[in-house]
Order: sequence, then C-alpha cells, then structure tokens
Amino acid sequence: MQQLQQRLKATQHSLDRWFSISQLGSSLRQEITAGMTTFLTMVYSIVVVPDMLSSAGFDRGAIFIATCLISACGSLLMGLWVKLPMAIGCAISLSAFTAFSLVLERGMSIPVVLGAVFVMGLLFTLMTQTGIRQWLLNHLPLGIAQGTGIGIGLFLLLIATSRIGLVVSDPGAGLPLSLGELTTFPVVMTLGGLATIFGLAQRRVNCSLLLVMVGISLLGLLFDPDVTFQGWVAWPTLSDTAQGGLFGTLDIVGALSPKVLPSVFALLLTAIFDATGTLRVVAGQANLLDSDGQIINGDKAFIADSVSSMLSGIVGAPPAAVYIESATGVMAGGRTGLTAVVVGLLFLLMLFLSPLSYLVPSYATAPPLMYVGLLMLRQVTQLNFKDSVDTLSGLVCAVFIMLSCNVVTGITIGFGCLVVGRLIAGEQDKLNSGTILIALLLWLFYAGGWAI
Repeated sequence: MQQLQQRLKATQHSLDRWFSISQLGSSLRQEITAGMTTFLTMVYSIVVVPDMLSSAGFDRGAIFIATCLISACGSLLMGLWVKLPMAIGCAISLSAFTAFSLVLERGMSIPVVLGAVFVMGLLFTLMTQTGIRQWLLNHLPLGIAQGTGIGIGLFLLLIATSRIGLVVSDPGAGLPLSLGELTTFPVVMTLGGLATIFGLAQRRVNCSLLLVMVGISLLGLLFDPDVTFQGWVAWPTLSDTAQGGLFGTLDIVGALSPKVLPSVFALLLTAIFDATGTLRVVAGQANLLDSDGQIINGDKAFIADSVSSMLSGIVGAPPAAVYIESATGVMAGGRTGLTAVVVGLLFLLMLFLSPLSYLVPSYATAPPLMYVGLLMLRQVTQLNFKDSVDTLSGLVCAVFIMLSCNVVTGITIGFGCLVVGRLIAGEQDKLNSGTILIALLLWLFYAGGWAI
C-alpha cells in the first residue's frame, strides 16, 4: 500500500513538472475535472458528424470511429506537445460543408473530398511554418472573416431545418423554399430540444447538448419505429462495408484539380479563421497570452490543428479544429495540457461504442446543430458598422454562403463587393495588395469556369 502511494505521488510529481500544473496555479484534480467537463460538452460531435456524413454516402460506423480517433489523437497532440487546455475534434461547420456542399451539392467523390481535407491540412501546416498564415491574416478584411463565420452559421441552420422537414423545397413558381409541417414528430422534437438547450445553457449545464440528444433519442426509441437498438459495444474498425474501406482512400491528385482547388481554398480559409478565433478566445480565458497578446505556443497549436486535419483525410473523416467548447473546461479550471489529454483518453474509450450512434435520429442531432449555428451568428456583434463597406461586404459574404450553399462563393462575392466598394468610396488607402490579389484570384476561378 505504501509503495502504491509512493508511485502515485511520483506520478503526480512527474505530471506536475511536465505540464507545469502548480506553476500555472492549477491542480491535478482541477485539470481532470476540466478535461471531463470539456469532453461532456463536445461528445455530441461523435453523433452529429456521422449523422451528417452518412447522409452523403459515408458509412456511419466507420465515420463514428474516425471521428473518435481524430478527437482522441488531436486532443492528445494538443495536450502532450502543445501543452494547452484545448481539445480538437471534427469541425461541425466544416463537416456540414463537406457533406452537403462538396459531396451532395457539387457531386465530388468521397476520395477526392478526403484528398481535399488532407491537402488543406498540409497547406495550413506549411503556411504556419513559413509565416504565410500570418501574412494572409494581416491582408484579409476583418468583415469577410467574420462574415464567413456568420454564413456558416446560417448554413448549419438551413441544413438542420431542411433535414427534419421544417424547411422544404417549394415546387411552385415562387420562392425556392417554403415552411414544412410544424406538427410532425421530428419537427416537434427538434424545436422542443432547441428550446431545452436554451434553458439548460442559461442554467450553465455543461453537458446540455448531450442531455438533449440522449433525451430525444430515448423518445425516438419509444415512439419512432425507424429508431432501433443495435447493441452497445463493437470492435472499432475503419472499414466501410458499403465501399470497401475509407482508410487511405484519399485522392490527392483529384483534390489538386482546378475545379476542386476553390473548395480547398474555402476549407483552408475557414480553418485559418476558425482556429485563430477559437485559440485566441480560449487562451485569453485561460490567461495563456504573452505580453504582446499572442497565444503561448501559438504556432504549435496551429500545427496541431492542421496536422489533425491531415490525419482526418487519411482515416476518412472531415476537417479537424479546436473546439470552442474547450472554453467550458477552462471555466472549470483547466490551465494545462493535461486537460486536453483527459479529453483525448475519454474519446479513445468511445471507440468501442459505435452501435449507439445508430440510436440517434437526425431530429436528435438537429437541435445541437442549430444551437451551434445560432452561436456562430453572435459574430454579427463584432462587426464594425462604422466601416460600412467592410461590414456590408462581410454580410454579403454571409448571406451568399447560405443562398448558394457554398462557402467559396460567398467569400468571392464578398471580396468583390469590398474591393469595388472601397474604390468607389475613394478609400483606396484601406485596400492592400494582398486583398486585391485574393479577390482577383477568386474571380478568376469563377470566370474561368474552374469553380464547382
């Protein structure tokens, strides 16, 4: 017994030294609690992501395993190497873009999409290492950056409502969309679940998204004949029974074709802004910014983010990103990489529970999806309405992302409005060579017929 206590103390001392737990004013118990808190707030992703991608032809079981694997490996990398209390998982917004825009809307094959994810991650890594990422951020208008996030939020809302039949296509000659039936079981469950999330979030219940998904799934199991129980545990495999396997099937050559490159650029641009904004917010809450306001180990954090996306392309998952839900772990006291390590280990355990993903219908994942989309709309408050050209161009970008169901289309139109608007307003001094160059390249893709 005494030897066991000595070993535990030695382990605690080693963890303290490696993660600088005491130095950062934390404790082992506090870090473990923070890791469990972050895990509970983001575990919904391993159900939402497979549900979306299975609609696009991905095997649900294989995507469940791949999503758990990315969350585990990315979070462990962030914890052990970067030593920041931030968890990585498959990005909800980019998962939706991958499934509904690239595969279903644009008709890209799954191997090409996975190749695009890998190329995006590789470019992100190279841009971080060479300083191009910082150059790009310095030359991209803030309004377009914020508009991209707003537009993806609107896109998520459109996806969630259309999948449950709340919004349907209008076969008539009027507007393309119309309201569906409000009294159907999926619609009632979705709207009730969304309102429940609002209430639980107001009460600061950390696992509100998970609780709502579980509750609606249980109701579905009781009252919906399409929801059936298929077991508790299964041995994890990345094989896709429908297509012979997703692991290593990425088509990098296809992803580098001129017609696919705009989508790679859209993924890259969104990933850069998403990672930058999320990392800065979470690091600020954890007091992990240096004297210049820069994220401590920031370059390592961006590399961990981008390398995780490269791994996503290899194992057959959508792009990875640091989760804003990491902020809940920070609020619970997480200050070191041990928080992220705890998250990673818990996702490893989830690898064996893939049959449970079949218990969750689309109307159970719709409320969290809508909630995440609504939260992304908060970026409207960050727009600088004193600079109307920048702000309105960003809003144009947001609106056309939703109307076209294509991120790169919205960005292109937004850039065009910004550059032309600046010139007409006589504000050439607010333009820079980087902004003009990006706008010209984007419009060249469309004018040449290379955009998808």
